[in-house]
Amino acid sequence: MHRLTFRRLRYLLAGVFFFFLLFALLRAGFYIWSSEVTLGEGTHAAEVLKTLGVGLRFDLRLAILLMLPLAVLAILPRINLATSRPLRWLGRLWLLVASLAVTLIYIVDFGHYQYLGLRINSSILRFFSDAQISADMVWQSYPVVWLTLLWLAAGLFIFGVMLALEKRTLDRPPRSVGTLPVALAVVATVVLGFLGILGRLEDINPRNPVPLRWGDAFFSGSTQVGALGLNPVIFLWDTVRTPLERYDMAAVREYYPEVANYLGVEASAAGAAQPRFDRHIGVQPHRLQRERPPNVVFIMLESFGASVTGIHGNPLDPTPHLDSLARQGWFFPNLYVPVTGTAKTVWATVTGIPDVSRAESATRNPFIVPQHTVANAFRAHDKFYAIGGSAGWANMNALIVSSVDGIKLYEEGHWKSKNADVWGVSDLNMFKEVDAMLRDMPRDKPFFAFLQTAGNHRPFTIPPDSDDFEVKRISDAEADPAGFRSADQYNAVRLQDYSVGRFIEMAKKSGYHDDTIFVLYGDHNGRISRLPFMPPAYEALNLESLNVPAVIYAPKMIAPRVTAEATSLLDLLPTVAGLVGVEYTNTTMGRDIQLPAPEGERAVPVVLREGNFPLIGVVTQHHLVQMNADGSGASMHEIASRTPLDNVAEANPAEYQRLYRLARGLHETARLMLYSNKVEDSSQAVPVHSPLPQTAPHGAH
Repeated sequence: MHRLTFRRLRYLLAGVFFFFLLFALLRAGFYIWSSEVTLGEGTHAAEVLKTLGVGLRFDLRLAILLMLPLAVLAILPRINLATSRPLRWLGRLWLLVASLAVTLIYIVDFGHYQYLGLRINSSILRFFSDAQISADMVWQSYPVVWLTLLWLAAGLFIFGVMLALEKRTLDRPPRSVGTLPVALAVVATVVLGFLGILGRLEDINPRNPVPLRWGDAFFSGSTQVGALGLNPVIFLWDTVRTPLERYDMAAVREYYPEVANYLGVEASAAGAAQPRFDRHIGVQPHRLQRERPPNVVFIMLESFGASVTGIHGNPLDPTPHLDSLARQGWFFPNLYVPVTGTAKTVWATVTGIPDVSRAESATRNPFIVPQHTVANAFRAHDKFYAIGGSAGWANMNALIVSSVDGIKLYEEGHWKSKNADVWGVSDLNMFKEVDAMLRDMPRDKPFFAFLQTAGNHRPFTIPPDSDDFEVKRISDAEADPAGFRSADQYNAVRLQDYSVGRFIEMAKKSGYHDDTIFVLYGDHNGRISRLPFMPPAYEALNLESLNVPAVIYAPKMIAPRVTAEATSLLDLLPTVAGLVGVEYTNTTMGRDIQLPAPEGERAVPVVLREGNFPLIGVVTQHHLVQMNADGSGASMHEIASRTPLDNVAEANPAEYQRLYRLARGLHETARLMLYSNKVEDSSQAVPVHSPLPQTAPHGAH
């Protein structure tokens, strides 16, 4: 740099180099401390290095963009950064604001990935809808004061370095330079800056240069590896500025035959000009033969993935109570939630529709509630919904109360117990108070209770009033090989399992156990560190976040069995409806698991990466087919393979095509169903020429 005779050019290049070096170091820190990528087990060093290379190009783009406003101020011929104090202070103000903003985004990105396993994107805006609860959770889970001091110190450090660079370059005495060297320097700077922002040197179409895009980071097919190639600031901007379309009616119609067959829609409806999905489900021959309908209790287990359970092979055996229930009931080892996230699981449980909303959860959309739900077919049952904290989180209360006829909601403020933390009363205390309510119910009247737990969640509180539960003192290093990020998370899982076991004991003592169908399932997996005891596909293909334990437990009514086929959270409510023997009209995607799957080997829809650029797919017992939401970048993977990232589509062309069309059709149909299943609209078929916005075909961005 000592050969550069242009002080303004020196300043700009020094600034770009400093920012690029800073972002590269932060990328290295993310790989070392936050990323869950480990070499081997299907992940190759060449893929990781190539992805990091993509990320460094994004870092260079951001470094140039941060210096671009200063370049505009510097290139002015007479009044510029080198000659004008007001412009110098304007440039400093930009640097101060930009330094603080970029530093804040990086800090939030580290926490966001640790919390959800996703780089920061536009979906983070949903937390502002529940600002108070979100703020309380952050305050109780993270060292907010120290992080704030770190943010301010880092931002001021960056600003200070740039001031030092300014003094070493712009404050030097000017030198007279000829017109030609100046012109050449400006042209070279513009060309290099353009190429740096473009992010690529090869395959450039001069008429339509395509810049480096976020999709380039996901060439390997692994969402965890792909996360290494994203820059949080640029990716956040990409997702925020992308318009959110409701659904693509053309795609719904294209894949309607496959979806109609999947749902069992009658042939006449399948061939109709307007897409319909409603079908009448009569009382099933496999219903339980009982004089009085059985009670039903759904228990949603917070952040409870398959990998945390002993019955799925966790070496620390943290869930003896749930494991025992699974062995006594119907166990579904390959059940998947459609999308990760608590509010999205509540939505799917109630409605039977995958929450495929791109930015916020569907529960936050005031234009699509109330929804039709199979729960309303349980007309003989008194209905309850209980949650230890506030059901206002993500506006879940609006969905529950408006959609389920006559339901009584019990939440924070109702309970006699004291709050354990930001998530309300402990699960154990909620179970105790719910048991007291159910114990007093008249025996000739069945009940249907939804119980939502929250204890297995940051800050992983272990309340002192947890009966005889004992914390196991293990180190974080001992918890790590079992997939836990910390000993606190391990003990929170154990406490949740203990609380479930205590609730079943209470039900026995209170006299309603033998007359009740208990349905237990995880809402999604908590963030894991690694899963050496699970098939490699669960980490490599991000299935670990969606695969959850699921049990239907009613030992006096059903015999134990294991269903190895892929099943979905969407199927639980229709399956219980079949057991209870209720008649209903189904307008969404859930299916009775006891009925044969029309599509052949049972397949279920999943969203493997959320946001404005989702990665979608379908899972069977043996395969996953995944693709971008527009169908591009599709691949097929064998779940039991030791190298699950291998694309086996060419070896299985017929199965690949079947699953490809199902994945596209089910995803676009789910987007439509969010609107068509709204109560006042669903009595009529959604017209082909929908007044709602339609999605134009687009690439992988």
